[in-house]
Amino acid sequence: MKTHFMRLPPPLLLFILVAAAIPTLSSAACHPDDEAGLLGFKSGITRDPSGLLKSWRPGTDCCTWDGITCFNNRVSTIWLQANQPNISLSGTISPALSKVRNLGGIYLINLRNISGGFPDLLFGLRNLKYVYIENNKLSGRLPQTIGKLKQLEALSFTGNRFTGLIPSSISALTGLTQLKLGQNFLTGTVPVGIGQLKNLTFLDLSQNRLSGTIPEIFRSLTNLIILRLSRNNFSGQIPASISFLSSKLQYLELGHNALSREIPGFLGKFKALDTLDLSWNQFAGTVPKSFGNLTKIFNLDLSHNFLTDPFPEMNVKGIESLDLSHNGFHLKEIPKWVTSSPIIYSLKLARCGLQFNLDDWKPAETYFYDYIDLSGNQISGSPVSLLNRTDYLVGFWAASNKLQFNLVRLRIVKTLKDLNLSHNLITGKVPKGIAGLEKLNVSYNHLCGQLPASKFPASAFAGNDCLCGSPLPPCKM
Repeated sequence: MKTHFMRLPPPLLLFILVAAAIPTLSSAACHPDDEAGLLGFKSGITRDPSGLLKSWRPGTDCCTWDGITCFNNRVSTIWLQANQPNISLSGTISPALSKVRNLGGIYLINLRNISGGFPDLLFGLRNLKYVYIENNKLSGRLPQTIGKLKQLEALSFTGNRFTGLIPSSISALTGLTQLKLGQNFLTGTVPVGIGQLKNLTFLDLSQNRLSGTIPEIFRSLTNLIILRLSRNNFSGQIPASISFLSSKLQYLELGHNALSREIPGFLGKFKALDTLDLSWNQFAGTVPKSFGNLTKIFNLDLSHNFLTDPFPEMNVKGIESLDLSHNGFHLKEIPKWVTSSPIIYSLKLARCGLQFNLDDWKPAETYFYDYIDLSGNQISGSPVSLLNRTDYLVGFWAASNKLQFNLVRLRIVKTLKDLNLSHNLITGKVPKGIAGLEKLNVSYNHLCGQLPASKFPASAFAGNDCLCGSPLPPCKM
């Protein structure tokens, strides 16, 4: 079975390796204060349906409890992480946890229902270096005193419900290598003091409600590997100081904002860039020729802008995902550097001015394809040869083209969930295999015959020559 291996961001991968190497010494019972602090934390948990804390029993060595790591018989790490939807914890983070004086790392990840405000107990833990309280329901404001946590090396509250401004005192956390505040409801502008965090390798402020221009704060952040500012309300142009990140930056995500003007040519100097997302903005003009220097790019998303021809020739050995949809391009054909990619799994070229016969397109590899969007072009021919060589396709969209083939010939693989072939010249019957899809649209073609049983509305089949049967009118005897 095919597996997509997700490349972990280097700093996160490094930390996981370091954390895994921390020794557990449990030759003697853990310290009474540690036991009391952990049991106090457990008392703040109101629901534990999967028994995540069932090993946390009074009178037993807390160094042997699930999720607990000790060093010299003192608790050094709490790591509670839910990787399955049926695992969760409900409740609050008890202040009693401050009794665990040697605590160096707190990881409460994907527990979903941990609520309450900012955990002030963090201020009392002088050895604390790593805080990852992710994908829970913490709310309220981040305290202005957050700058007192100067010993921290990583701080992540990604996926909570914090509101208000990012405190300016965060500039005092100069030891941070990771600052992750994404997926909250933070507002206002980005504090310029973040530019003082020279050790940052990972900065994530994505999926908030931040606004204004992106400040010129990157001149000193030359160690950044990952920068995520997508899905906010940023306006203006890409700040020139981002050019100082060219030597190490691998992930640059600025999509879903209101950024404008031209895409700066200096982005072509980012030789280590793996992922570039500038989608859903207001960029205009041409894509810089310097993009031909992005030889290591794997994921490129420029969709939903106002970009125009010509698109530069890329010099990549393999692209994994490409989205150029909904711009002003007139590509005519799928670029050769895309066709030759042996690792591509997502290709989206909707409304890109494609004018070719799909039977003539011979991609080097179809095995990995999960998503193909060719909607709104002038493509003729048949997708049968292409799609019948894919085993793991999830979505295929080719509406509003000139495709002409018998629909029965199309093999509908088990993984396929979304198929849109509307507004084409397709003939034949609707196959029974559509029953396994989640979304379907074959309207406005030349299909005929009785429809197989399905859950789809009449609009999915409208505008054909002679389809009949539920949800359309009954077939005539």
